[in-house]
Amino acid sequence: MRLILTALIFVEGLFFLLLGLNFLIMPTGAAVSFGLSPNGPAGLAVLRADFPALFFVGGAGMIWGAWKRNGELLLVPAAIFGIALFGRLVSVFADGAYPGFWFPMLVEAFAVLLAVAGSRVLPHQVV
Repeated sequence: MRLILTALIFVEGLFFLLLGLNFLIMPTGAAVSFGLSPNGPAGLAVLRADFPALFFVGGAGMIWGAWKRNGELLLVPAAIFGIALFGRLVSVFADGAYPGFWFPMLVEAFAVLLAVAGSRVLPHQVV
């Protein structure tokens, strides 16, 4: 069970790294799939800076925690994707649902569940 959990955390971390890379290399295409449209060079800069930061740190945290089998490291991606999920929930209640709104929420919820479960199952480093 622990091996499967670690593998799932690692794979989802890779998924997030690829999402971040997609925003870095092809920000316009990635933005469209997220319901965004860049507004000139400033908008492209935001897409290339903020989205890779979110996905690289979250994904790398998942991969690092899984690779090192360190539950403490998984608390960072749990917080990152938990805040993203909370923002989506607020948006659903404040702005209403849209077609397919549940899929990104499901991905983020799965990331939080994996990271929290991994944090509980994998050992923590004592310094």
